[in-house]
Amino acid sequence: MHASAVRETPAGRSLALETSGGATPDGEAANPRFFDGFLTAPAAAATALLAVADVAASRYYRPRPSAFLDPVVTAGGDRLRLESFSACCGVHARLDVLAAGLDGDDVGHGTTNVDINTPLRLALARIGGLDPLHLRVGPEGLEATTFDGRFVEKKVPLPERWLRGFAEAQVIAAGLVPRAEIPAAEAAALLRSLPRPTQRSGAHTTRWVVPSGRTLRPTTRPAPGAVCLPGCERLLSLRHVLRHASTVRVYAPRPERSHDERGRAHQDRTAPVAWEATLPGMRLTLLLSPHASRGFSGEGGVLDDLADGPAERDTERVAELLAWEPTIDVADLSAQSGLGPERVRAALTVLGTSGQIGYDLAEEAYYHRHLPYIAGAAEARNPRLRGAKALVSQGLVRVDGALAWVGKDEHAYPVRIEDGERMSCTCPWWAKYRGGRGPCKHVLATRSVLNEKKESAR
Repeated sequence: MHASAVRETPAGRSLALETSGGATPDGEAANPRFFDGFLTAPAAAATALLAVADVAASRYYRPRPSAFLDPVVTAGGDRLRLESFSACCGVHARLDVLAAGLDGDDVGHGTTNVDINTPLRLALARIGGLDPLHLRVGPEGLEATTFDGRFVEKKVPLPERWLRGFAEAQVIAAGLVPRAEIPAAEAAALLRSLPRPTQRSGAHTTRWVVPSGRTLRPTTRPAPGAVCLPGCERLLSLRHVLRHASTVRVYAPRPERSHDERGRAHQDRTAPVAWEATLPGMRLTLLLSPHASRGFSGEGGVLDDLADGPAERDTERVAELLAWEPTIDVADLSAQSGLGPERVRAALTVLGTSGQIGYDLAEEAYYHRHLPYIAGAAEARNPRLRGAKALVSQGLVRVDGALAWVGKDEHAYPVRIEDGERMSCTCPWWAKYRGGRGPCKHVLATRSVLNEKKESAR
């Protein structure tokens, strides 16, 4: 094995990102080669790569030194995607190097980890001007090391929180819409006005911005049409990248989701947000969790689909149809599988629990990423789902019209069922989050029982 490095060649500087085993369409490979060629915007690419690595090395909530973690790289036939999570799992960074940003041989297909080590970081920081930059992911002819098909565990351990984070991040991203597009210079000025995190404060500051033409007007209080910047200090990883960017697009929930019927913003609710910087032939996206203290791994957005019996059964059918394509066409999958679009989306959510699905905001489409985990293991990674299934198996869910009692004796909680779908509970979890971090185990258990009744009635 060799370490990743920037090397001097007669043609210029060459960036060799060494892989450590990965999945390809032909099966597992010890050191797959995904791309060999030049980056068309080397200085911008180096800065963006450093931003992805900086996120992986940062802990924004309760800051303390963190070990460097290797970003996950996915080759999709016409692009490369590099992804990382912060150590607190509250920030997801993704760099998409598109076809226009690559000048070389064909891009392969597959997923692996790449080594972004300290010498490489220092070398990337020195790249600038017109220096050519050659990218080699998994060099041909590298001595292969035998793996047993589980490359993540064997070579670059993927943290459990990252796996759950991938699942939740794609659900959250799919619920965001474009809210503003501004010149990079305007975005840079806004970032300069944000507070800087300290060892004592961390990223606790919440700000709002109101889209106004081609700019964002900052405010310390929510207002109609405002976009929340939760733990806004977490956006500072973009500040060096913006000098290479042309525009910045901001994604957030639809306005009606964060305001009441009179148009007033909820004073006590924060919301996720994504900032996407458009670079030459590339896009860099930072997705922030709803609060700095909340990592994506605990958001619970996948739980409703996991409790849905049909979604679990549909997953295998949809998984067989997935190909190593740059984007996943839900309508095409629906036609091939014979399932409705909503059932396909639910199956993709279940597949996301094994890290196989991501969501691209710019293209409003899912994409395929392969990690050596199976969707059926999702229960072990979700305590609320385990608790719900235990309640169902013990017969502790009693549905009576629009009300269900879940639990035993004095520990039973009433669950209200509205319109046969929307539910609310009276347990401490629901009282604290009001569904803001996904359903509690009592709601999940009730939904599971109702789904079983619907299936048996067909």
